[in-house]
Amino acid sequence: MLERFRQAKQAEIRELISLESAGRLPEPSITPRPSLAKALLERGPGAVIAEYKRASPSRGVINANWPPDRAAAGYARAGAAALSVLTEETYFQGSLEYLPVMAVSGLPLLRKDFLLHPLQVRQTAATPASALLLIARMLSQSELEIMLTECRTFGLEAVVEVFDEADLDKAKAANSTLIQVNNRDLDRLTTDLRISEDLIRHKAEGEVWISASGMNSAQDMARMRDAGFHGLLIGSRLMQEPDPGQALADLLRTMREVQSYA
Repeated sequence: MLERFRQAKQAEIRELISLESAGRLPEPSITPRPSLAKALLERGPGAVIAEYKRASPSRGVINANWPPDRAAAGYARAGAAALSVLTEETYFQGSLEYLPVMAVSGLPLLRKDFLLHPLQVRQTAATPASALLLIARMLSQSELEIMLTECRTFGLEAVVEVFDEADLDKAKAANSTLIQVNNRDLDRLTTDLRISEDLIRHKAEGEVWISASGMNSAQDMARMRDAGFHGLLIGSRLMQEPDPGQALADLLRTMREVQSYA
C-alpha cells in the first residue's frame, strides 16, 4: 500500500521540480502558525486531532457531503485541539485548497499526505498548515533527516509516523520529538491499539506522542489517553457520521466520564 502511495506522488513531485526550475514555486506564508505540539500539551493527555478525510483506500468514499468550512467550524466547536487535513488526491479525495479554508478555525492544521521530497515541504510552507506528516517507513534515515531540516527552515512542525520499533528507532535517531503511532497495519488494513501501548513505553522526556487509527469509541480514546498519549487522531470514526462535529462532541463528553481505563 505504501508503495502505491509513493507512485501516486511522483507526478506531483515532478511538477514541483519543474516549477522550481522556472522560479514559479509559491512563496512561504509569513502568517504566524499556531503550534500543534503546544496545543496537544495544553489540552492533553487525550487531546483530539480531528481529521477531515473524505475517502480512504479501504473504505472508498466516507463522507463527500460535509464541506471543509463546516468541518473546521464543527470540529472547533466540539472541542478539537487541532485538525488533520488529508490533501492526497488519488486515494483520499483531498486537496491543498482545504487548508486555507479550514485555517479560519484558528486551530493548528496538520497536512496529512505522502511527503517524500523537500519541495513538498516548501509547498506546505506556502499554506497555513502548522505541521506536516512524515512517514518514517517511506523515507531512508538520511531522507528523513533532510525533510526534518527543511521543516525547521520553514518553521513547520513535523509529525513522524511510526508503525513499529524499527520505525521508532529511525525517528529517534533523527531527533524527532513529535511522534505518531499508527495502529493500522497498511499491508493487511487491520488495526490493533496494542501497537500504541507497546511503543509508548519508549516515550522520552520532551517528546509529544499521538495515537492514530482504530479508536472507535470513547472507551478506546480513554484507553489511549491513559496510556500517556498527548494527542488522539480520530478520522473515519467521525467522518462516517452525518454530523462529524456532533459525533466528536459526544465522544469527548463520554471520554471525560471514563475516569480511568481498566
